[in-house]
Amino acid sequence: MYHTIVHFDIPANDVEKLSAFYRKVFDWKIEKAPGPVEYWLIETVPTDSSGKLTAPGVNGGMMRRESQEQRPTNYIAVESVDEYAKKVEQNGGRIIVPKQEVSGMGYFAVAVDPEGNQFAIWETKE
Repeated sequence: MYHTIVHFDIPANDVEKLSAFYRKVFDWKIEKAPGPVEYWLIETVPTDSSGKLTAPGVNGGMMRRESQEQRPTNYIAVESVDEYAKKVEQNGGRIIVPKQEVSGMGYFAVAVDPEGNQFAIWETKE
């Protein structure tokens, strides 16, 4: 497995205003996701009529900022959130949000590296 960035999240004080910024600057498609959680999906990579990606890249999401300290988060693909959470802690990092499920999609945990940079680990559900 390639341990690469597979998703990103951008927190926003004003989602509509920040969405407009990214649409105008980069021509990203940003739409509110269905469901009870306020979350907007960001499509940075164009797709053809069948939904196949037409260029390399990573898509992401946007949500309302929960605190002023909240920063963008990159999600890195791993085989097992449980295993990699242990590896993070064994090597000087910390898990700040324990493993959680995203219904029907997979699992994630949020960590910080030894210098305080936040990232997440992502396990796709089989």
